[in-house]
Amino acid sequence: MSSTASKIRILKRTDKSVEIELEGEDHTMVNLIAKYAIKKPGVIYASYIMSHPLVGNPVIVVTTDGSRDPLDVVEEVLRDIISDAKAFAREFSKAFNEGLKM
Repeated sequence: MSSTASKIRILKRTDKSVEIELEGEDHTMVNLIAKYAIKKPGVIYASYIMSHPLVGNPVIVVTTDGSRDPLDVVEEVLRDIISDAKAFAREFSKAFNEGLKM
């Protein structure tokens, strides 16, 4: 996340699609969310839109086949990202500490 607090707004929500704006973010976070989301069962489209790279806020778009609520998918994706980041931090710390022992 950026150094300033982000605001999250649900711009549009249907039973098959959700559009979420992340104020104050750049490509990094929304690209990560989209990459994770497209791998989820039932997801037929996951990407983001950035109307202008300097002044626009990115909007995540997730569309499902109707078998899953797209907002549930986004929540699951966020939990997965947090879990993977924690696992990476543990492995990095372990490798770093082992490197210091050499």
